[in-house]
Amino acid sequence: MNPMPVNLRQRHLLVAALVILPVQVLAGNPADIRLGGMSLTPTLRLTEAYDDNFRETAAPNEASSWITTIEPAFELAAEDRLNIYRLRYALESDIYHSSHGNDNTDHHLDANAHLEFSSRHRLDLNAGYDRVESAADATSLAENDKYHTSNVGAVYGLGIESATMQLELAVDQERKRYDNRGTLNQDKDRDTRSLGATAFYRLAPKTRALFEVSLTEFDYVRLRSVDSSTLRSLDSVNHSYFAGLAFDATAKTSGTLKIGHEKKDFDAPGERDPSLTAWHADLTWKPRTYSAFRLTARHGINEGSNEEQFIENRTAGLAWSHKWSSFFSSDLGYVRSKMNYDNAANREDITDSYRVGLTWDVRRWLSLELGYRYRERDSNVALENFERSLYSAGLKLSL
Repeated sequence: MNPMPVNLRQRHLLVAALVILPVQVLAGNPADIRLGGMSLTPTLRLTEAYDDNFRETAAPNEASSWITTIEPAFELAAEDRLNIYRLRYALESDIYHSSHGNDNTDHHLDANAHLEFSSRHRLDLNAGYDRVESAADATSLAENDKYHTSNVGAVYGLGIESATMQLELAVDQERKRYDNRGTLNQDKDRDTRSLGATAFYRLAPKTRALFEVSLTEFDYVRLRSVDSSTLRSLDSVNHSYFAGLAFDATAKTSGTLKIGHEKKDFDAPGERDPSLTAWHADLTWKPRTYSAFRLTARHGINEGSNEEQFIENRTAGLAWSHKWSSFFSSDLGYVRSKMNYDNAANREDITDSYRVGLTWDVRRWLSLELGYRYRERDSNVALENFERSLYSAGLKLSL
């Protein structure tokens, strides 16, 4: 697909006209179209951005461009008593005005269902398909990373939600395939299968203890060629065990906090099998109904590639979203990530990411958005260092 460039002068005139509209706002959710017992909700987001290093490469190889992004989305929803069904499709088309060879269109299709058979038995189903092209941190400067993924999963819940004990059983399968030309990235093709069980014990009306066990199998699809013997075997099984707390959403604090042990067992003999003390945190604190702080943190094992066997990852982030009025809100965020690579160079990366966003609900069906993102990586491998700034302005339209 080669989208035609949008006229810059026309875009600037449109944004200027929207900014000077009178502030007579009735903010609300997008309206839907009723289709019998179902509802269809279309939305459209248009964004103009300037990215000074969209490939995330070290100096002096940075590539910059103005980027126009067009994102239409459609969600079809239906409810039958306590059962909820959703189907969503979103398209994201990026136009690089200084580098049309990077123009691309991503596709995202997701289906979800929440089924409640009784107060004791419930089932959540999900399935998805994504086709993605990414220029940032691509394997090769000559071609973006291109891949598609498909997944299907289910979570079965047993026990009344207000009871002392509940149990959740989860299963998930994902298939990831790269679509680059030749053999580029084919060593990363893999199938992933996961099983998990979580038991909850209520300690207080809005606090539960949790105990979690999970197993994830990674099966890599290798090249069948004369040089396939040079590829490292990454087939493995991850085992993780966690204990922690879950806070119900009705309290000021909601989310989960858990700590435990994670281990990876490689199928190939002679490989080092890593293990570590792992933790996950995802907590939201709402001191007011219109203001929320979110803390996220993780220590665990990431998948490797043909260059490293695995990656030890530590990540922590803090975000603040605040609604200043019925029509104006802001979003601030910071994330620091530390990656230790298991390779000959003992590569170590520290990446800092900042973001700020402002949203103005001009009408119920129209929002204006301004944003800035900054990302910097500091690595002991000089070619992996980079700085990146992204400035954006856009609008979101609905019915």
